[in-house]
Amino acid sequence: MAECKKSTSCPSPASEMTSLARALSHSRLSQPDQSVIKSHTSVYRSNVVQPGRRRRLSSSNSVESLDVSPCAEARVLVINTGGTIGMMYHNNVLSPEPNAFVKALRKLPILHDEQYALQTHMYDYYSTSVTHTLHLPPLLCLCLYTVLEYSPLLDSCNMTTDDWATIGKDIEKHYEKYDGFVILHGTDTMAYTASALSFMCEHLGKPVILTGSQVPIYEMRNDGRDNLLGALLIAGQFVIPEVCLYFHNKLYRGNRVTKVDSGSFNAFNSPNLAPLANAEVDIKINWDTVWRANTTSRFRVSTQMNRNVGLLRLFPGITAMTVKSFLQAPMEAIVLETYGSGNAPDNRADLLEEFRNATERGVIIVNCTQCLRGSVTTSYATGKALSDAGLVAGCDMTPEAALCKLSYVLARTDLSIEAKRKMLSQNLRGEMIADLQGAKLTLSDSRFIQVIAKSLSISCKEELEAVRDALTPTLACAASKIGDLEALDAIKEMGSNLSLGDYDGRTPLHIASCEGHLNVVQYLLSQGATVYAKDRYGDTPLRNAVRFRHKEVVKLLRKTGAHFSRDELEDAGSELCSLAASADIKGLEMWHLAGGDLDTPGYDGQTPMEVVSVWDWEPLSNLQTWIVKDV
Repeated sequence: MAECKKSTSCPSPASEMTSLARALSHSRLSQPDQSVIKSHTSVYRSNVVQPGRRRRLSSSNSVESLDVSPCAEARVLVINTGGTIGMMYHNNVLSPEPNAFVKALRKLPILHDEQYALQTHMYDYYSTSVTHTLHLPPLLCLCLYTVLEYSPLLDSCNMTTDDWATIGKDIEKHYEKYDGFVILHGTDTMAYTASALSFMCEHLGKPVILTGSQVPIYEMRNDGRDNLLGALLIAGQFVIPEVCLYFHNKLYRGNRVTKVDSGSFNAFNSPNLAPLANAEVDIKINWDTVWRANTTSRFRVSTQMNRNVGLLRLFPGITAMTVKSFLQAPMEAIVLETYGSGNAPDNRADLLEEFRNATERGVIIVNCTQCLRGSVTTSYATGKALSDAGLVAGCDMTPEAALCKLSYVLARTDLSIEAKRKMLSQNLRGEMIADLQGAKLTLSDSRFIQVIAKSLSISCKEELEAVRDALTPTLACAASKIGDLEALDAIKEMGSNLSLGDYDGRTPLHIASCEGHLNVVQYLLSQGATVYAKDRYGDTPLRNAVRFRHKEVVKLLRKTGAHFSRDELEDAGSELCSLAASADIKGLEMWHLAGGDLDTPGYDGQTPMEVVSVWDWEPLSNLQTWIVKDV
């Protein structure tokens, strides 16, 4: 190929990506130019992602970049609160059995690789008197998990808001030490706990997955083994920043589920939202459905929940006195389960009067349907009557989610009643349908994708989406490298996930952090890009920003909650000592800003501060001074 000479006809990388952005968002042409088709076809063929080895862990976005690195090791914390999964028979009834669960797991080859644990002396490093660490058999990666068992273990019927707070605090306490969290829980109130944690965990960036079983894991026929294994694999291998519930090979959004069957392994359902993932031959993630925080705030847990809430279900002939009594103090808010699409009798002036009086006193009433599937509307006069009485429409929320949302919102003492009512109408964690403003571009509207589709003789939607998912991660990384926000926005409007990585697992946030494009980093974080993604070398965006000395990017990532992974810290001491020995003040400053400990010893036992002490150089001698400052 002839070398491109510098001239006005040779576009710069930035102009090329701006042209790409226009192509991605350009309306369809009735007769695409054949020369353009030929040009784009040659580009596609030279960059097409070739199929590699068969993946055991994959996703619906069928690109090899989603494959998990063979050298990556995931760490998951399993919080055992109790439930059927760990129960045993005593006097012919099931009850929680303390200190037996981990012993049983060690005997199950699919849940613990004893040979690996002994070969690596794993027990010497991880187990303590209150936690037990096990290791899944090696697949494409290694997954190490630690079991934290509560005392006493609880039947889920005995769960309270205080127990929810305990779970939340433990997640917050161990948040930076683990890649994901699995909570073992009884099935009876699991939907309530999943809903509550989804609201309590603010700015969540890692997976929190509740699971359990209908039959104890000690029984010959049980669903506990598969449920626990599936939850561990997903929590360790995929960055799904939601509180989820995994049961019977399906991963659901936690605040969308309800228990529908007490005698089946398929005990849970999400009536108004498709599963986030299906564990079939491959684990398929529906990334388009995954909820993202879209924030630059650090993760935290709000443990304040108001208990003065309740559930009231309408039935034919319900008396006004029953409603009035239920709405008296100390009741502050209720979920009213109504008929059909949110209807109640409009010929019962006494009932409507009680609802109106309660709302005027400041009692909040959320209107939810009794139906398993569907949403609350005001299409009927009987539904509009409730709206006129001051009820808040609960859209398609489950009663469990609506109740927990009420408890969470009412605990916000900094908000007025009107602000709380408005907050209840908002989609906080994906618990209800959100009205999307404005029409998004479809694949068929994109000239670029249209050209690719025509050249490959693609016509069906599934193949078109496969082309998009194969191309857009690499295109997004290229746009991030040169700081082209227009192209990134066009890629996003096509429905692409800006958190997906390329063939090396490097996401657009990795690239922007390397290049120091602060505006791109801000944009990606606002679109829900995860700061916890690791490439095939185990590096996070924070590690990249530190390596290339981009101070403002490091600060922003830390503000969002980014931290070094355990793998990144393994050789930190030696690297810090090397920086100190070469008088690299800026490098040491970057590590300090990123949360690195400058007292970490290197391979010879010396700390960076001890290395500095042998140098007679003023900036290094003052290192101890600026290290204690909030730089």
